[in-house]
Amino acid sequence: MNDFTFRILSRLHTARTYLSGEDLSGEFGITRSAVWKHISRLRDAGCRIEALTGSGYRLISLSGAPVGKEVALFLTTRTAGRMFHYHKETASTNLLAKKLAAEGAPEGTVVAADTQSAGRGRLGRNWVSPAGRNLYFSLILRPSVSSLRIPQITLLAAAAIHRALSETFSSINAAIKWPNDILSGGRKLCGVLCEMQSEPGLTHFVVVGIGINVNQEAFPDELREKATSLLLETGSSVSRSELLAGVLNRFEELYLQWQEEDDLGFILPYLERYSLLQGMDVIVDQFSREITGTVRGIALGGELVLDTGDGGLLNISSGEASLRKTYTNS
Repeated sequence: MNDFTFRILSRLHTARTYLSGEDLSGEFGITRSAVWKHISRLRDAGCRIEALTGSGYRLISLSGAPVGKEVALFLTTRTAGRMFHYHKETASTNLLAKKLAAEGAPEGTVVAADTQSAGRGRLGRNWVSPAGRNLYFSLILRPSVSSLRIPQITLLAAAAIHRALSETFSSINAAIKWPNDILSGGRKLCGVLCEMQSEPGLTHFVVVGIGINVNQEAFPDELREKATSLLLETGSSVSRSELLAGVLNRFEELYLQWQEEDDLGFILPYLERYSLLQGMDVIVDQFSREITGTVRGIALGGELVLDTGDGGLLNISSGEASLRKTYTNS
């Protein structure tokens, strides 16, 4: 979509009513035939535009695809999403974002894809990435804070996603599972993967990779009981472009405030309020050992605070937390 086509789309989107070909041609200084060509391009891109004799053109709906021009219609950010790279397919948006970051891409650059051939979650797990259904995107950051604080960005992203979802879909009872997942009804809706390039005392860049199951109707057998989507939870399809913008808007608000703070204190009440694990008995798998206990909260640095039952509290900075099953005799 070229800039001129986008300008016409933006005008139709703002108007929310009929605009005549004559009005559009006069406003943009082009012929009515040229207006028609731009309308045709927008339709080819997936936008639904109604043409009514005597009234003109009216935008019925956007394509909903996570393309930069459509996302821009909903952005309120300074930098996040203002530089945008969209690909029909890529191996991994995180891999591509890391390459762009190493080449000097500015903070706020977003890489999005319609599908990934090698999408990854935490711990190297495969992220199923069907085309035309979900959101797969990565955000480049260059935070001016100590490298020791960088892991906190995962929780910032989780809070931003939760806020965006809660504000848009009141029927969803979403929860944040420390440190990087959003679940609904006990099934995974979203995951966050943060990667960084740094040296002692200096962070060169951070890439925040986010995958959200949006319009996926079914999952492979091995994921059916573990994963869900916004479509399955709400019964309605969702605009991926509008949702992506909503997440970026909420994230930038938190990110800018976080850089002015010393820790996560300003967002901890929210994280604990919507924590899936708060007050729950869990097992934290740290690969070399397992730690069991009851979750008492999240520390200022983002660690999971665990009551191990021996009279003290333990701050867990890494690991895979899962709810501990309890058994009763019957």
